[in-house]
Amino acid sequence: MTGERKSRYQDTENFLRGIHNILPATPKAILIVTAHWETHIPTFTGGAAPSLIYDYYGFPPETYEIQYPAPGQPEVAKRAAELLQQAGYPVQVDDDYGWDHGVFIPLKVMFPEANVPVVAMSIHPSLDPVLHCKLGQALSSLRDEGVLVIGSGMSFHNLRNFAQGGPASEQFHAWLDLALSGNQTERTERLMHWSTAPGGAESHPREEHLIPLMVASGAGSDAPGRRMWAGMVGPTHLGGWIFE
Repeated sequence: MTGERKSRYQDTENFLRGIHNILPATPKAILIVTAHWETHIPTFTGGAAPSLIYDYYGFPPETYEIQYPAPGQPEVAKRAAELLQQAGYPVQVDDDYGWDHGVFIPLKVMFPEANVPVVAMSIHPSLDPVLHCKLGQALSSLRDEGVLVIGSGMSFHNLRNFAQGGPASEQFHAWLDLALSGNQTERTERLMHWSTAPGGAESHPREEHLIPLMVASGAGSDAPGRRMWAGMVGPTHLGGWIFE
């Protein structure tokens, strides 16, 4: 990555590297919901040492040599599956599926020692906000067991207009701040209508990168969500929120 390109993402990197200052403790395990894995049945990676999936194209050769040797956590995958089953959802654990770049890229920055076990979770191709909020609710007790639930996506994902994303991304970012500031019921109600929010449809021509946020919101408590970071990549506003 060139120095100019790296500088565009420096704020994001700094935020991810500083995540330890926000968390109350180092998690015992991480459950990360990735925008890059869609299955018709909610699925968790169950392998003890998942491989990496380099699901990007046209990048420098060194980006295909990145390693992230964190252990998987089959017991957390099994526990998460049990929680969804108890809530009435079909579920599966895939012992062979690996971690895509929505998993290993942010975690490599957040937890570079790769010493926290990781389980990845898919999203449903319906991209239904309510479904994913409810899936998060069903998984919420994992937080009491020391598991950090992460929604890995983006608040703006219109790649054709990324370089001109300013107005739409700013409007939608402000709307998300408000939408996520309520209790869990209020957040779900507001997130149902994300596509009619100012800048919403322009920010997400297809909303797969927004859906992991729904799971994270659902897994949160009734305390208001709060923005823990806001940054820019060129003219485009990005952000991160925490649900305590």
